Amino acid sequence: MTASLDSKEAQAFRQGLRDACYSDSRDVVIDWRSANGDYARVPTLVADLVQRKVEVIIVTGTPTAQAVKRATSIIPIVMAVVADPVESGLVSNLAHPGGNLTGLSMMMSELSAKRLQLLKEAIPLLTRVAVLWNPDTPFHTKVIEDLKAAAPSLSLKLNFVSARTLEDFGPAFSAIRRAHSQALYAIEGGFFFAHRTVLLKLASRARLPVIYGGSHFADEGGLMSYGPSYSDLFRRSAGYVDKILKGDKPGDLPIEQATKFELVINLKTAKALGLDVPLFLQQLADKVIE
Repeated sequence: MTASLDSKEAQAFRQGLRDACYSDSRDVVIDWRSANGDYARVPTLVADLVQRKVEVIIVTGTPTAQAVKRATSIIPIVMAVVADPVESGLVSNLAHPGGNLTGLSMMMSELSAKRLQLLKEAIPLLTRVAVLWNPDTPFHTKVIEDLKAAAPSLSLKLNFVSARTLEDFGPAFSAIRRAHSQALYAIEGGFFFAHRTVLLKLASRARLPVIYGGSHFADEGGLMSYGPSYSDLFRRSAGYVDKILKGDKPGDLPIEQATKFELVINLKTAKALGLDVPLFLQQLADKVIE
């Protein structure tokens, strides 16, 4: 499994297994692997899992799913957190994925515009937004298209800056300052997630409110997050594992969409930045950090 051993998502996956009457270590053995956002390490991690002849591989992230699919056409693959498996070429059909891959999709296109809208609602006078993306993450190009389409109706001017390594963060934030951006939209992905502490520290120094897909960013100092519940996706992915271990073929199991979404607002960060998040938005939030 390509995930972090002690994360909330890992705990949710274990709970999903318990719900299906599996006991960790007694009925199943979970072999955890994490590339910590370094996509170059993924093929080696995947090759090790394939060599061990594991019965199922659970993956997070499109690059990881693509690497596992290239490495094996035999071992069943369950996607726990993948943006758009059709757009990225992992499968041709959600209802009948075929092959050895199934799981869950995050509905990225719809969420990208919604996230930008929420940022504008939180900061009504906002006009200039920096968008941080990673050229090594396949679905980021599609997200950029979605954001460009949504920006005019929100009266927002977007400035796109890229980063694929830690060394790129410095030049990226220099470009953001030169563009006089007033907020940062970080497109979700394994690399930004793994290095969120550095990213959020740089954003704090630049006094930039940040919005991201996963709640970890808002929990750890970003202004807002909005997206599917990763914990819920991991818990549901355990259900696919259960079906596969009982004999179902992954290609016959329809790929399901995310159904639980979370809006998190960090009012401590808002106060530090001198922002007054509208009350109606706070009331809509699933979690408010005060």
